[in-house]
Amino acid sequence: MPGPGFLDLPVRSAKPRRTGITHVLDRGIPLAQVTDLLEQNGCYVDVWKFGWGIAYLDPQLAAKLDLLARHRVLASPGGTLLEIAWAQGRALEFLDWAADCGFPCVEVSAGTVPMDDAAKGDLIAAAAERFIVLAEVGSKHAAVQLAPEQWALAAAGDHQAGATWILAEGRASGTVGIYEPSGAIRPEVVEALAAAVGPDCVVFEAPREDQQAWFVRRFGPDVNLANVPPDCALGLETFRLSLRADTYGAWTPGPVMGPVMGPVMGTVPVRGT
Repeated sequence: MPGPGFLDLPVRSAKPRRTGITHVLDRGIPLAQVTDLLEQNGCYVDVWKFGWGIAYLDPQLAAKLDLLARHRVLASPGGTLLEIAWAQGRALEFLDWAADCGFPCVEVSAGTVPMDDAAKGDLIAAAAERFIVLAEVGSKHAAVQLAPEQWALAAAGDHQAGATWILAEGRASGTVGIYEPSGAIRPEVVEALAAAVGPDCVVFEAPREDQQAWFVRRFGPDVNLANVPPDCALGLETFRLSLRADTYGAWTPGPVMGPVMGPVMGTVPVRGT
């Protein structure tokens, strides 16, 4: 039971988690700051992604990976880095390097380098022999809005190829992929992904607090969320446990005597509403 233990809170899975994961995005944080963040938030962080190609350049990578392992946090290099390696014919070298470094996870994506479904599936299968694979689906470009059926087919194909989790594209901005440019959620895409592989297998990229709250209200405390700023993991946990106005009453048993706005306050726009 988190906290002092005198409150009735929603049931929450414990580490090591398969569902309810909090996946954070490292944009190049210094080791000392990572140490402080994990001391405070480590029990609430499940996957630590080194964004883009940062893992290739970070001189403190080995020390960070050791620290993350001690806090039972899975580490993953960015999907863009593997895409670049694949485009240069060096995907095997990338996987060897990631294994030598001690990464337990890799991300397989096709958002930067053109890659057909068959090639992506082969890359997922090769990576899954050695790693936990997070496969990203969706486009990074705001002008490209895939139909729900396309999202569902991509997710099902990547999952069948060997991916443990399907990352639903939203980028670090929360304005593409499963979102409109305004940040409004595309609910028909969210529902199609959940139906295709099950909500426990989908990790929704949700960098904004209003988006995080929406997903907790929709799927519950153990929804998988990604691209969370590392210093916001503790705040996200308050959403999950109904310790915040935006999700209060959504998953706590019993009637809620809330303010005039109703039992659940704070909303993120949904397309068409």
